[in-house]
Amino acid sequence: MTDPYQTADAETRAQARALIDTARHAALAVLQPGGLTPSVSRIALATDAQGMPISLISSLAAHTTALEVTPACALLIGEPGAKGDPLTHPRLTLHCTVRQVARGTSEHDTLRARYLTLRPKAGLYADFGDFRFVRFIVTDGLLNAGFGRAVRLSAKDLAT
Repeated sequence: MTDPYQTADAETRAQARALIDTARHAALAVLQPGGLTPSVSRIALATDAQGMPISLISSLAAHTTALEVTPACALLIGEPGAKGDPLTHPRLTLHCTVRQVARGTSEHDTLRARYLTLRPKAGLYADFGDFRFVRFIVTDGLLNAGFGRAVRLSAKDLAT
């Protein structure tokens, strides 16, 4: 079977970066604890100062429990346009490992400041005891830039 994925180039790397940089939310795929059943949630998304995805998640959410058990996950970002077939609009899957950021650390404080600059309405709940910041450590990505335009991206391709 022929690999359907093209090699990343400057244009597709820039397109993937634009999707990451402008994403306000993502679909988060996790494995439910105790099995191999996948589950998908919508989460708010932002980036850290290096342009890597971060989020603020609640310990009350099922996806948080799933990530504590199995930190491997995937993010899907990209919006279908208002018109036309949704499959013709670019989207990016990021394969990641999540890392929780402990409260009371300088890393937490730095992420909090950046996140609230990018997502000011999160200030309503960012300091609730059940919320925590997580980093998504990207291992690779798959850009679907429309029919016949699928590109495999390495973590290096996605770095700023």
